[in-house]
Amino acid sequence: MSQAKVDYRKEQKKNIKKTVRTRKITTILRTTIVAIVLVAAVAWLGYSGVSKYMDYKETNAKTVSTPVDLTAISDYLTNASAEE
Repeated sequence: MSQAKVDYRKEQKKNIKKTVRTRKITTILRTTIVAIVLVAAVAWLGYSGVSKYMDYKETNAKTVSTPVDLTAISDYLTNASAEE
């Protein structure tokens, strides 16, 4: 090996702790950034879905009203009270 290679490897061995620390910090930073981006994307998709569902629910809401004829009950009650 040439002297330059030997010197380079000695320098690498001397700075191994710094290199490992830098790699750990870089890995943690990347993981954190990816996690933040994924959480933001999921939150945005959830918010969009809920918003669209609420809009759909408001525009397509149908009020269901069933007319009830209570004349038969009132007639029965008046006849029952008249018989007593």
